[in-house]
Amino acid sequence: MYAYFLLLETSTIILGMNLIVCLGNPGKDYENTRHNVGFMFGDVLVKALSLNKVGNKFKSRMYSGLVESEKVFLIYPNTFMNLSGEAVQLIASFYQIPSQNCLVIYDDIDIEFGELRLREKGGAGTHNGMKSIIQLIKTQAFPRLRVGVGPRPEKWDLADFVLSSFTTDEQKQLESLSKKIIEPIQDWVKGDFNLAARTLHSN
Repeated sequence: MYAYFLLLETSTIILGMNLIVCLGNPGKDYENTRHNVGFMFGDVLVKALSLNKVGNKFKSRMYSGLVESEKVFLIYPNTFMNLSGEAVQLIASFYQIPSQNCLVIYDDIDIEFGELRLREKGGAGTHNGMKSIIQLIKTQAFPRLRVGVGPRPEKWDLADFVLSSFTTDEQKQLESLSKKIIEPIQDWVKGDFNLAARTLHSN
């Protein structure tokens, strides 16, 4: 698919463009925490897809490149988790990216550690970053890759758990797990969500 550019006064429409949103909190204090697994997986994708750093735009740290001739933007929102929708709304509105072309990668405490689930749409569950995105782009109809970081221990407060650090063993497992998303993401960028889901869930 070729990318055609239509310049407007307030926005730019790029047909055939995809947005990957990696959720987390900015800053060293949050590195290696469960809530930042989206950032961790984003780092793997930036390298694997040979994306180039654009800089800080749309309240995000932003990368871009071509994957199988398809334009891809990848962002790490700088807004902190609970306001992630602000960054997504800004870039999606500016480039007029349809919701089905926006894939969000985020942590999920409601599924077992190490599980990966790719879905075309759905609710936010207990995730405040997803709640913010759904509220501001006004739809639940966008794909998402959920990375299991649960279950939350019974006596743990939710906020404390998602901001807790991974163990050394969990870090090693995540490094291996993150590599499994590369091929499915490439399939999704090429426009084949069903193939992406089959590839991911067969691994």
